[in-house]
Amino acid sequence: MIYEFRTYTLKVGSQPEVIKRFGEKYETRKKHSEMAAFWFTDIGPLNQIIHVWPYEDMNQRAEIRAASVKAGDWPPDIGEFMVHQTSEIFTAFPFVPALEPGNHGPIYELRYYEVQAGTIPAMTETWKEALPARLELSPIVAAMTSDTGILNKFIHIWPYKSFEERSEVRAKATAAKIWPPRGVGGPPLDQKNLIMYPAPFSPMQ
Repeated sequence: MIYEFRTYTLKVGSQPEVIKRFGEKYETRKKHSEMAAFWFTDIGPLNQIIHVWPYEDMNQRAEIRAASVKAGDWPPDIGEFMVHQTSEIFTAFPFVPALEPGNHGPIYELRYYEVQAGTIPAMTETWKEALPARLELSPIVAAMTSDTGILNKFIHIWPYKSFEERSEVRAKATAAKIWPPRGVGGPPLDQKNLIMYPAPFSPMQ
């Protein structure tokens, strides 16, 4: 299974209209395949939407996208609001259930890390060992490594009921020295994070 993360940067003030049009068009698009999640940013890079699509492989991705375009079901009419678009393909860590539908949030923190070349396999094992203790404090909804775009990159997504819960959980994990896991090959070369909320039609809420 692969996951396509499509990040669109929008013109200032257009986010509500884009989400509305996207939701309307998704009602026909989902007969071809359903998305995993749709978020809009609130802290970090602003005026962005992120929609995530699972596929069995790149061949299925191409087939579904071609079928939806041919049927006129996609894309939504939002080109006038677009500033920038990126598409990235990720593969989930095998020990983390990826992007399951449900009421997990409403606050989602997406963290992007770039690491030293060649350290992803060892880092994955370190995560596998450290994650069970961290999950006793709060759940995770995704941990994935990049297959296209920027390489040696991984993302992890954490849901929280509130900002207070986020602060409390992170403080407990640090105090107990169970998180973050000790990196292999030194600390990350780059780190970014953003806070997102789900759109009304997102399978993940």
